[in-house]
Amino acid sequence: MSRWRYFFRRLLLSVPVVLFGLTITFVIVRMGPIDPVAAIVGPEGGGASRGRIEERLGLNEPLWQQYINFMVDMLTFNLGQSWVIQPGRSVESLLTTYAPRTLWLGFWSVLIAIFIGIPLGFYAGLNPNTKSDYLASFGGIVWRAMPNFWLAIIILAVLRQSERFFFGLNWQSLGVSSNLIGQPPLDFIAFTDWMTIGIVSIPIGVYFSFETLMASIKQVLPAAIVLGSAAMGNEMRIGRTAVLETINSNYVETAKAKGLRNRVIVWKHVFRNALVPLVPIITNEAFILIGGSVIVEVIFGINGLGYLFFQAAIQGDLPLVGSLMFVFIILIVSINILQDFLYTVLDPRVGYE
Repeated sequence: MSRWRYFFRRLLLSVPVVLFGLTITFVIVRMGPIDPVAAIVGPEGGGASRGRIEERLGLNEPLWQQYINFMVDMLTFNLGQSWVIQPGRSVESLLTTYAPRTLWLGFWSVLIAIFIGIPLGFYAGLNPNTKSDYLASFGGIVWRAMPNFWLAIIILAVLRQSERFFFGLNWQSLGVSSNLIGQPPLDFIAFTDWMTIGIVSIPIGVYFSFETLMASIKQVLPAAIVLGSAAMGNEMRIGRTAVLETINSNYVETAKAKGLRNRVIVWKHVFRNALVPLVPIITNEAFILIGGSVIVEVIFGINGLGYLFFQAAIQGDLPLVGSLMFVFIILIVSINILQDFLYTVLDPRVGYE
């Protein structure tokens, strides 16, 4: 079986997974404690008001009919409208507003974890039982052990008194001016002019502000460090173990016996094979972002998808909860497919059956 045939087969196998996830979502949302009618009517609403709201929302229909409507809407990407959070506003519009903040936060948290955790782990693995190895290993354990909410508060406290801790440097005025909490500005790039060719529109004018980009990075950096801290510790420790196992393998010993230079052995034989066990760790960070972003976004005042899902769940916004769960399911299934595909690229020994 070719690699691409294996990829399309994985796509087909993901269909029943998505259907099962949607079914479980419907059962949990409809059978759980979420009551959108109570959220809309309020504590003083009477039975007549409840009846009118239930009829308007379609909640008086048989459960099987609601299930079919829910599945058809989700599978045709008709995500509906918010009932409680912002009544009448489409879910697509809410996703467009909130998702970029979470994506920007997630991008930097994954980047920090990859470019700090993996190099530190590889360095510790290539220099085992040295002071650098002990220091990096200790750092990995500490980063993994710190809860997000605790680390977020500590970082905010330190940055608020940055002049005291960093020899007079004020974090908020350092480089570009920014606040400690709040939403990062994402308007550093925009398309200003479009050209239409047939039915296709192509951007031909671009606005870019380097200063706004720096302000946006600086604003999101503390939250990204908190969100990526646990992943960074995991990548460091697993990277160290993977390098140690690889450099003691037979094919590396054979490469040494052939007289290959250490640089060639490390880059060609050690690093590539040591990356294989890190693939699920890196891809699984997306799952951590979905769950962990709620606390981090609330503490740092970043209104992203995690914050939106939390508010929708506690306020009984049924279509918003269901649609966000559908988006999360699609995201997780896509990442799993990408993870399996990366396995076949990094390690050709992985079978396609």
